[in-house]
Amino acid sequence: MNLSAVFIQRPVATTLLSMGVALAGALSYGLMSVAPLPQVEYPAISVQASLPGASPETVAATVATPLERALGTIAGVNEMTSSSSQGSTRISLQFDLDRDINGAARDVQAAINLAQTMLPTGMPTRPTYRKVNPAESPMLIIALTSTTHSRADMVDLASTVLVQRLSQVDGVGQVTIGGGALPAVRVAVQPQRLSAYGLSLEDVRQTLVNGHAHRPKGVVEDATQAWQIEANDQLRSPEDFGALVIRHQNLRPVRVQDVAQVSEAMQDVRTDGLSQGKPAVLLVLYQQPGANVIEAVEGVRRLLPSLGRDVPTGMAMEVVSDRTPTIRASLAEIQKSLAISMGLVVLVVALFLKRWRTALIPAVAVPLSLAGTCAVMYLCHFSLNNLTLMALTIATGFVVDDAIVVLEHISRLHERGMPLQKAVLQGSRDIGFTVVAISVSLVAVFIPILFMGGVLGRLFHEFAVVMTAAILMSLLVSLTTTPMMCARLLPAHRPAETSMRARSKTLRGYRRSLAWTLRHPWLMWLLLLATVALNVTLYRAIPKGFFPQQDTGRVNGYIRADQSSSFQAMQQRLQQMLAIVQADPAVLNVTGFTGNSQRNAAQMFMTLKPRHERDASAEEVVRRLRAKLSKEAGARLFMTPVQDLRFGARASGSPFEYTIKADELAELREWEPKIRRALGKLKELEDVNNDYEDRGLQTLLTIDRDAAARLGVSMRQIDATLANAYSQRQVSTIYNPLNQYRVVLELDSAYLQHPSSLDSMHVINDKGQAVPLRALARAEMAGSSLSVSHDGGVPSDTFSFSLAPGVSLSQATEAIHEAVAGLNMPISVRGAFAGTANAFEKSLKTQPMLLLAALLTLYLVLGVLYESLLHPLTILSSLPSAGVGALLTLMWFDLEFSVVAMIGVILLIGIVKKNAILMIDVALQTQRRGRTPAQAIFVSAQTRLRPILMTTAAAMLGAIPLALAQGVGAEMRQPLGLSVLGGLVLSQWLTLYTTPIVFVGLERLRSRWFGPRHMDTWMNEREPPEPAAHPVGGTHA
Repeated sequence: MNLSAVFIQRPVATTLLSMGVALAGALSYGLMSVAPLPQVEYPAISVQASLPGASPETVAATVATPLERALGTIAGVNEMTSSSSQGSTRISLQFDLDRDINGAARDVQAAINLAQTMLPTGMPTRPTYRKVNPAESPMLIIALTSTTHSRADMVDLASTVLVQRLSQVDGVGQVTIGGGALPAVRVAVQPQRLSAYGLSLEDVRQTLVNGHAHRPKGVVEDATQAWQIEANDQLRSPEDFGALVIRHQNLRPVRVQDVAQVSEAMQDVRTDGLSQGKPAVLLVLYQQPGANVIEAVEGVRRLLPSLGRDVPTGMAMEVVSDRTPTIRASLAEIQKSLAISMGLVVLVVALFLKRWRTALIPAVAVPLSLAGTCAVMYLCHFSLNNLTLMALTIATGFVVDDAIVVLEHISRLHERGMPLQKAVLQGSRDIGFTVVAISVSLVAVFIPILFMGGVLGRLFHEFAVVMTAAILMSLLVSLTTTPMMCARLLPAHRPAETSMRARSKTLRGYRRSLAWTLRHPWLMWLLLLATVALNVTLYRAIPKGFFPQQDTGRVNGYIRADQSSSFQAMQQRLQQMLAIVQADPAVLNVTGFTGNSQRNAAQMFMTLKPRHERDASAEEVVRRLRAKLSKEAGARLFMTPVQDLRFGARASGSPFEYTIKADELAELREWEPKIRRALGKLKELEDVNNDYEDRGLQTLLTIDRDAAARLGVSMRQIDATLANAYSQRQVSTIYNPLNQYRVVLELDSAYLQHPSSLDSMHVINDKGQAVPLRALARAEMAGSSLSVSHDGGVPSDTFSFSLAPGVSLSQATEAIHEAVAGLNMPISVRGAFAGTANAFEKSLKTQPMLLLAALLTLYLVLGVLYESLLHPLTILSSLPSAGVGALLTLMWFDLEFSVVAMIGVILLIGIVKKNAILMIDVALQTQRRGRTPAQAIFVSAQTRLRPILMTTAAAMLGAIPLALAQGVGAEMRQPLGLSVLGGLVLSQWLTLYTTPIVFVGLERLRSRWFGPRHMDTWMNEREPPEPAAHPVGGTHA
């Protein structure tokens, strides 16, 4: 039965079907969404809560821990970390890949409700959550600047109007405001005036609370009308609050303005932001997990003109950082590589066949197969991303293989004198099994990837599906469109000139060298064993990485100053470092902000110039700036080039993390300095940083409880006085139609500069007398923690680090393991890699298993196809040389063996075995005519030399644009292209000799075990008189 005959005999129907596939593919290509990578983000949710004025330890104990206990009961949570700092905490939850983010959000809200009764009463708002990964980089940053409006006015506009509108855009997960705080009424009390009136801060607070209200007042009505009751109970301006009466003394009122400065300012004055050196409020937009970043940014940009009309005169709104330009540029580069690959493949086919009319046949197979693949991608809801486009590019090199094999066999039959129509029908029938064997065995290589679990399986699932679809589309085209075109485009009469193979110098040279090799097989056996051993040696020796470091044109910075630094000092350092970064010729713009919960830290976002406008990569820019900024005393800037792929929900200052956990906080404090010193000595690491901060300064009040009792002062009164004085306490809320604003109580700024101001503090006792604080408490300086971190509900410390130049991630992780093992930590203190480093360790363990699974799957499929146990071994013997070539090429170009390179090696397994299949098919058929194994493989190797050279050359030229990539995103494409190209170059000439030797050796072994091969009569009935590719079956090992 010849399935191709139907299509050969109906050329119009076949042509129309092919045009339909091409049209469907073109439409699908235009309709697919665009993304940097397949969507592999872990579902993540961030929970935030605040307790103004509370220390990190207090926040961790009273807010974070109750929430963690409730959140830890949610199903599917695989990582839960928290970071508590001055007055606030953030808990990051990361869920299993298959967890629905909306269902997870509902569970989080239920857990927050459950924990509400255990939370302290002083919290101004309930805990909130967002569906966002806090470790992700912003997708867009918008800066508000003004020379006429205050920072509080800009924040008011951002919070009231802009954040609401931006959050409504599909794909936007969270919009945060940096560099400012909402307007507020600030009441700055002067202690001396307060004491003169015999008043306490608690009296002021009670006056502010009781003098301002906004409660329902009810309705009165009669039989015909109703009247809503309202009153002027709500105050709105600083003047209104200043006029409140605290009490009457000597028949005159003592008002709030008599003891305090009442003004309008920001809710938190200890915050600052800069953009391009100018004061700015920053809107930082994050992507929602699972959303398409390109579509989300496009949605925001469509909204910006409308938002611009809401911005008042004198205030400017500007996009200062956009994640998508480099994504678009990278995709444009790989689309260019795809077009170049298609052109090169068509060119090499034309050069081999010598006739452009004949070359048109396989040339049509390439775009037609890729068009069909695009249609499959659209139906599977895939996006056009770096991996799927790389799959299409590399596929151009071997979707043409099936068409070449079919065309070459039909041409050979026609050259021998067979009429064209008969040659097409006979050739398509003869070659059908060979084409199916090549395609099915190539698909078999991707089966382990298709069913691989975890994040790598999710990441490369689309790649494997696209490759599989391209291979199957190529098989379909080669059995339908290609034979039909052969019947119409090949010359109808026998060519006057015989095939060039007979006179080819290449063929004659190969014949002589192959004959010599068959007479001296031991040399090839030694070479084959050497390549197997060399594969193992090179795999152990080559540096290994996880994912190629991308140059996205964006760098995130994290400034960390001395832990005792004040906000004013941090402001100065932020300005200085921003100026140094902005002066670099590769930097387009830079923004940053500081304040809020961390006083000694700041965030910075750098946007680099387009790659062709700068003289250095992002990594080189980071190293250059690191050298300049190392001279700045009192602070360090940790810089990380932004990557499209990042794992973990913990934000850190460097790309890789190592986390230690302890059952007790005391043990963590004991071992943290030892581990920090050990990691700091490793030459493989740079920018070693950790989130454990216990070297801040604090003023510790030691209260004499006996004295306090004697003077009539309770501990609650002391705590309330201190909180009212120093914590920027939010004592009341002003409700406006569009937003809510706080009333903040504190001491006058002159009394917040030094701990000595505590000497002027007074506490009002039970009798209404002012008792000096120094009469019952002693102040002393001590250390304090600036942040407290938990991982899985237990105290933790995360060390983040970058890699030194020339150091791979595998070398760094090995060095860390050795350094930590040398410390002999107790079992109660344990360490493990987190985030991207943890994902790398897992992938490193699965790499050998994945390669073995690919080989085993290929062996099983080949065994089924050939009904043999030994012939698959002959085919697999062609693979070691490809592995050596790939590894040597990567080492020559100083590239790591990353997961992208590993996919290239798996691709090689599928590509290289094609040569052996082409040889063995003809050799088995020739052997059945009575030839010896050596004679059969000798004839087969010569017969199949031209299609082997053509298909290998096509595969190599398809990989060249990826291997030589230089534009944006080249670091992602080069490992794949180089591994494929290097493996093909070495394996091409080796397999032409090793495959015949292995075939002969295994045939002799089979004869010794099972006796001479019996002839299959059903096969002999269909064999043509000349050696040709033919379905091979019924062979037994």
